[in-house]
Amino acid sequence: MSTALVRRPTEDAAIRAASRSPRPCLYLPVILAELISANRLGDRHGVNLLAHRAVREALPEVGR
Repeated sequence: MSTALVRRPTEDAAIRAASRSPRPCLYLPVILAELISANRLGDRHGVNLLAHRAVREALPEVGR
């Protein structure tokens, strides 16, 4: 079984565009609920992104 990443140019473009604009403030419970949903769906990339986002919201000095 290969673990190679699939190239997603539209996803990469969306991430670049989102990183240029200010991030809206999300409540930590909302992020954690989405994290649980991504985990249940088996979305490893979504889990990774949401876990990092949860840390950024919980610890304001991280990544700002």
